[in-house]
Amino acid sequence: MYNEKISPELYELCNLFGPSGYEGEVADYIEDKIKNICDNYTKDRMGNLICLIRAGDENAEGRQRIMVSAHMDEVGVMITEICDDGLLRFDTVGGINVSVLEGRKLTLSSEKGKLCGLVMSKAIHHIDRKDRDKPNKIEKLYIDIGAKNAEEASTRVSIGDFGAFDSEFYLFGEDGAFVKAKAIDDRAGCANIIEVMRSIYANRPEANLDLYFCFTVREETGLSGAKVAANEIRPHIAIVLESTAIADIPTADPSKKVADVGKGGALSVADRSTIYDKELIELALASGKEENIPVQLKRYVSGGNDAGHIHKSGSGVRCLAISVPTRYLHSPACVASVEDINSVRRLLEALLYRITD
Repeated sequence: MYNEKISPELYELCNLFGPSGYEGEVADYIEDKIKNICDNYTKDRMGNLICLIRAGDENAEGRQRIMVSAHMDEVGVMITEICDDGLLRFDTVGGINVSVLEGRKLTLSSEKGKLCGLVMSKAIHHIDRKDRDKPNKIEKLYIDIGAKNAEEASTRVSIGDFGAFDSEFYLFGEDGAFVKAKAIDDRAGCANIIEVMRSIYANRPEANLDLYFCFTVREETGLSGAKVAANEIRPHIAIVLESTAIADIPTADPSKKVADVGKGGALSVADRSTIYDKELIELALASGKEENIPVQLKRYVSGGNDAGHIHKSGSGVRCLAISVPTRYLHSPACVASVEDINSVRRLLEALLYRITD
């Protein structure tokens, strides 16, 4: 469930089905939410949803194009084989630790509709004692859809069908301070953009800006959606909203801790694919201080996001990434601070009113 501390969109978006390449359900939901809070919008051939809000003098020369993006897709699985006994072999779509798959419930989507699948492996009773502490490989797992044989399974699913985690959304901790859900990466970013669009559309900045709010596809499998969107928009500046794994659990090496839960959005200085614009980072830090918005620097060079392709599109793009610190990323139980999610939204809005040149 959700309460007044979070937007209804966050709850609804996290529950939607949308693994990489199959973001249509998410895009349709977002389209319904934004169609009356932008000047126009388009959906390109990749499936990106691109919304435009114009600010300032629409006839002014030298208008700046600002791209704000969050990706709609989530990690998932793809069926690769239907076995004689009706069980399904599969592979992952995006980066998933195999250990978080066992015993999990999935939603599978096929031409016949959606159905439940369970990721299972041998029971402990059937594993040699010497192998019980060894991590399973994906080749040892299968999806059970309750079919008696391959013939019955083939009436429900096909090779190449996709699946995603089926996981309950809920708030926990004191006064619901934390949210647990699948696909916080990056439905939190999508929800925040929708809220910021509502505010910006009603009270536009005075600067001469074309603000492109982009909901991109296929980030988890190579950033291809953002590449196409950026080449179309040719922005001068891009702000990417993301979620980042933070390594803040007891078994993680303290030297690899990325950010702190509860201390606001994490600004990336550099990751595996991008070095971020120093002036934009300084502007974000100053905006946070002036508006009393918690914000922190990401302390470890790791991962990557849509900025990896955006920054080298066209003749080059100055990029900033703001991430929600998230525990247990790419799992059915991602956990984030409600206040951190809201801080990212507030910081994004503050920045859009401050970017004037």
